[in-house]
Amino acid sequence: MKNRTRITLLSFLCIAVYACVSYSKPKITENGTPVNPYLFLVDGNTVTVTKVPCTLSNGTETDCYKIVSKSTPTDHEMGPWCPDNIADGADKGGIWLENGEVYDVDGAFIENMATFYNDSKWKMYDANGDIYTTETKEDCANAANPNVGEEYENFCVECLPSYITDLTQTYLIPVVPANSNVNNNFGRPGPPGRRSNGPSHRGIAFNGVVFDAPAPTDAILGAYTLAPFDDAGGHINLNAGYHYHAATGVSTQIPQTDNHAVMIGYAMDGNGLYAQLDANGNKPEDLDECRGHSDEIRGYHYHVDAPGNNNFINCLKGAYVE
Repeated sequence: MKNRTRITLLSFLCIAVYACVSYSKPKITENGTPVNPYLFLVDGNTVTVTKVPCTLSNGTETDCYKIVSKSTPTDHEMGPWCPDNIADGADKGGIWLENGEVYDVDGAFIENMATFYNDSKWKMYDANGDIYTTETKEDCANAANPNVGEEYENFCVECLPSYITDLTQTYLIPVVPANSNVNNNFGRPGPPGRRSNGPSHRGIAFNGVVFDAPAPTDAILGAYTLAPFDDAGGHINLNAGYHYHAATGVSTQIPQTDNHAVMIGYAMDGNGLYAQLDANGNKPEDLDECRGHSDEIRGYHYHVDAPGNNNFINCLKGAYVE
């Protein structure tokens, strides 16, 4: 696996710019620690943040931050996803998440998929070693369809940023988390009539890109397709835009002064999202069912799951916007 522990230069610039306008030690209220809107990479175009009235899932009428995002990160490049040939190195492809591990989708990974999955039907390349890859927006839409046809079997699915230039997403998170002793479960995404209650999104990165529900890797593999993530843990869906399925240390991170894990964004209930490991490489041992705990500096907050687990957090401690 390539080194994905770097903190981008932009994240340091972000910290430097916002240090004078944000609070270094937020006031912890009885409900939770207020969201600091200045941590978002607001540019008036890719990401905007405004305060609006809202009603939470517990019936509370309060204020929320309305985050409008083009799902286009300004702090790192998107892609690559699919290598072109089985001779390509790791720099030509993305990553894949399997059984808690992160694998580079390089040419060798594609070449050895039949062995990796113990299924001789896998062969995503031709006699020259060129990898079958979706090449158009139409291919992207068809290959991402749950009822994908046989004509896309053994294709590497690569949806490009140019396909979503006009797409925007809107998210609402409470200004102050409304935490309780009752956990709020995540819902199941899907079309109207097939969704289940609760949000499907887990949170939002500082660049406005959403931390999404686990990728349906079983369905992807079951259709004999592969839809890799890039090194940031993201890929593109024509309806959802660019979104993350793993926190790999590429998007903007806010270092903490006490060696605590870096902050990477906010959950949909307004509680802070932090990396899995602290500055010494240790993971917290006292997390609750949602992957959260409290301390005197940050109040209640979450630590995301390991990148290979295709997961961020397990539930929400606070109320959310329906």
